[in-house]
Amino acid sequence: MEVKHGLGYQNYEDMMRNHIFYIDKTDFISEWWNYADKVTLITRPRRFGKTLNMSTIECFFSKRYEGRSDLFEGRKIWEDETLRALQGTYPVIFMSFAGVKSGYVGGDSAEIKLKNIEAVKTAVKQIISDTYAKYRNIMKSEKFDDNDRAFFASVNDNMTDKMAQMAIWRLCSYLEIYYEKKVIVLLDEYDTPMQESWLGRYWEEAVTFFRGFFVKTFKDNESMERGLITGITRVSNGSRSETLESIFSELNHLKVVTTTSDKYGTCFGFTEEEVFKALDDAGLGDHKSGVKKWYDGFTFGKYTDIYNPWSIISFIENGAKYEAYWANTSSNDLVSTLIQTGDADAKKTVEDLLAGKSFIAPIDEQIVFNQLYGNTNAIWSLLLAAGYLKMIDREPLRADRTGDAEYTLTLTNREVWFMFRKMVKDWFGKYDVPAYYNEFINALLHDNIRKMNTFMNKVALHTFSYFDTGNKPSDETHPERFYHGFVLGMIVNLSDKYKVTSNRESGYGRYDVMIEPFDKNEKAFIFEFKVLDADDDERTLEDTVANALAQIEEKQYEAALIAGGFAPENIRKYGFGFQGQKCLIG
Repeated sequence: MEVKHGLGYQNYEDMMRNHIFYIDKTDFISEWWNYADKVTLITRPRRFGKTLNMSTIECFFSKRYEGRSDLFEGRKIWEDETLRALQGTYPVIFMSFAGVKSGYVGGDSAEIKLKNIEAVKTAVKQIISDTYAKYRNIMKSEKFDDNDRAFFASVNDNMTDKMAQMAIWRLCSYLEIYYEKKVIVLLDEYDTPMQESWLGRYWEEAVTFFRGFFVKTFKDNESMERGLITGITRVSNGSRSETLESIFSELNHLKVVTTTSDKYGTCFGFTEEEVFKALDDAGLGDHKSGVKKWYDGFTFGKYTDIYNPWSIISFIENGAKYEAYWANTSSNDLVSTLIQTGDADAKKTVEDLLAGKSFIAPIDEQIVFNQLYGNTNAIWSLLLAAGYLKMIDREPLRADRTGDAEYTLTLTNREVWFMFRKMVKDWFGKYDVPAYYNEFINALLHDNIRKMNTFMNKVALHTFSYFDTGNKPSDETHPERFYHGFVLGMIVNLSDKYKVTSNRESGYGRYDVMIEPFDKNEKAFIFEFKVLDADDDERTLEDTVANALAQIEEKQYEAALIAGGFAPENIRKYGFGFQGQKCLIG
């Protein structure tokens, strides 16, 4: 039977029926069942098979698939005689919050926040109502009375918040009564509405609603046999000055399995052995080294060389065409926003990442969304959980150590590198900024300082707000935020002919920006950025520019370029003076 490398399949039964390419991960069922944790939360990046694994569990255990041994014969799970006897014997509730969106309306007013949180809660209520509809026929049984039927019928899109919070708990009790067996509860992508609430600025309201739902469903539920939850992050709420409190804080029986855990290390994503076999089977075995460079790099616990399934299947389906498949499957607005509005250290770290370097940061696997603005390490924790960063080393925790474990991190692979590169390009892709930016670069390369001033002021005017870190940024901190974003733009836009570095040692100090052509016969550039400082007797921007140029000379910033083989007459030095959003170059 011909195997089809189809994309978008997340239902196990559909894949088997349509003979879709599938790497056998059914041993996840036995691994999860034999660990016997009451409730398990597993976090993995998007497109790593979380939904498919949940669907596989549903097909295996659910009474709806009773007698469907054809779905599992020849699979790893069917080798386990004990588990084989459990196929199709449990009532199973399977829900996904992946599609829970608010249709976010921007703004901070109480009215707008209410509109957004109500939209999210309505979406969840619709999911619960649809779940009830699957079991409508059980209410015909004489095991239930009129009160039960009345409650069942009242579960709809317009139910109260309290009823929504207790609805799945109540459905479990009905299913246990009907089937005389406890229920397996599966919840996929639990954290999508939590991320949505943070972006929509109604975080506290969402936490209150969802904590009540999670506690009632997964803690106060004597009719539940097992619970399994998946998501991208381990969400917490609270502040660093307080004890971190998870939205699951009352679930003291919850087993959390993150990307740094060994548990289920090969159950999500493809191992290198699985990928190379798939390439061989597709007649693409000569692409192994290229595929490894582009798509390898994910690490789960002690298991390295894990690949994203979406990228591998896309690569095969598209005839061995190298593209950033996974990185472009959904919006990266959250990542982009966090780095745009992050502090100078965040942008400098991205500079290093784009240059192929690594960095060290303390990582807390509990993502505290309230910390994402103003806490650079919280950003790296999120990017690690989401798969954009990979751990290449970890400092072992010692008995005398306090604080979070320190990780050495870098971009996961070439695919992610291209995603970051595109993200930075997009920062200058709004309104008329690309034209102004390109005109500035053109003027720079042609020594036209008049046009440099014209177009730099237009770029600054349109992009200062993109890099703000606070609601009311000061004139003094405006240029620093803009400067680091602007440098990242030059790094990605000039990378074919120039090496762009910032804040590196040369001579007797650290220059702001150095633009070094790969061809040593071309012109090189040194930039020094300064904000008008009245304390330094600077009355005008001309004074500020003069001081910037004087610093370039005094600190001998050109030393590194001259040592690298550039002729002094080919080195251009520019001082940038800022006052608010106004810029002067000299």
